[in-house]
Amino acid sequence: QVQLVESGGGSVQAGGSLRLSCATSLSPNISYSMGWFRQAPGKAREGVASIDRDGSTAYADSVKGRFTISKDNAKNTLYLQMNSLKPEDTAMYYCAADRGGLRGKIPLWEWWGYRGQGTQVTVSS
Repeated sequence: QVQLVESGGGSVQAGGSLRLSCATSLSPNISYSMGWFRQAPGKAREGVASIDRDGSTAYADSVKGRFTISKDNAKNTLYLQMNSLKPEDTAMYYCAADRGGLRGKIPLWEWWGYRGQGTQVTVSS
């Protein structure tokens, strides 16, 4: 059974940085698109960033220039480098994966075939 396990969350002051990791048990012989999502209390889950099978990326406007998505295929791990964090970035962060292509977009959470359980990020002012 495929597993996606997020880590790296925590508490940080505004302006600080965190790097999230998503370790997976995905087959190294198959290319996957991957993405990061977040959900703050009382709000809908939103797509933060995605990386397609060819390495092309997409970002939500709210994080462009501050967050960077990357993946290490050899380690089967997805990353999200988050810089210049703001209190509004506070949320549970989730990773997801799918064999489908993204066409430059961040598909809705329900589209992804594999999803993690989340890691909490809290940014204080």
